[in-house]
Amino acid sequence: MSAVVIVGGTSGVGLACSQRFAAAGDALVLVGRDAERGAKALTAVRAAAAGAEVHYVAGDANDPAQATAAATAAAELLGGVDVLVNSTTATYVPALLRDMPIEDVAGTLTGQALGPMHMCRALLPALVARGGGSIVNVASDAAKVPTPGETVIGAAMAAIVTFTRTLAVEAKRQGIRVNAVTPSLIEGTATGERVMSDGFSKKLFEKARAQAHLGPTGPDDLAGLVAFLAGPDAALITGQVISVNGGISVA
Repeated sequence: MSAVVIVGGTSGVGLACSQRFAAAGDALVLVGRDAERGAKALTAVRAAAAGAEVHYVAGDANDPAQATAAATAAAELLGGVDVLVNSTTATYVPALLRDMPIEDVAGTLTGQALGPMHMCRALLPALVARGGGSIVNVASDAAKVPTPGETVIGAAMAAIVTFTRTLAVEAKRQGIRVNAVTPSLIEGTATGERVMSDGFSKKLFEKARAQAHLGPTGPDDLAGLVAFLAGPDAALITGQVISVNGGISVA
């Protein structure tokens, strides 16, 4: 049994990961900003895995003090940490840079990129104390494929990817593996619904969706890969950035 912290574990991909780890018998802490959504997530995880040890800790990973407090609380609840999954997302709809208010640039960039960085820093000592472990960061194919309408969010995702690969080099001597998964459009999530509700964004992603000849990507598809990367079968895999997109791109 592993002790797993899932940041953003109360909805979308994070919730699917929570259910996957709980079903495997792991002990979990879900970190999220919304207590009501956290309570619903606990119910959903326990329904999917009867008897699962799962806790909720409130915290905004973008705030360094809250990230530190959430990390401390999670490590105490679990008695240590073996796995950290960061699955956070900023609220945004793709738009051409010329149409984006300049005041929104900084918030979009930091709102997406800072959370995983803060939580990795806050929980790294707990992983080191455990003698090793695994970190999986969820980013986006926008980090790899230049896409109109994703100039700033693509920059944020690229920051997460480079951060992931560099941390993998730094942490390998402590037995800690660090990888990233990069989906494109994920159906059945709030972000997916949001980007498909806007005119420009909908047109952009409908075109991308048509290239997913292997099928649309859902939260469970990401959860399966995250669980693999966190587990013993991926013991020699670190610093990798893996796309899950049904064939939309092969970057």
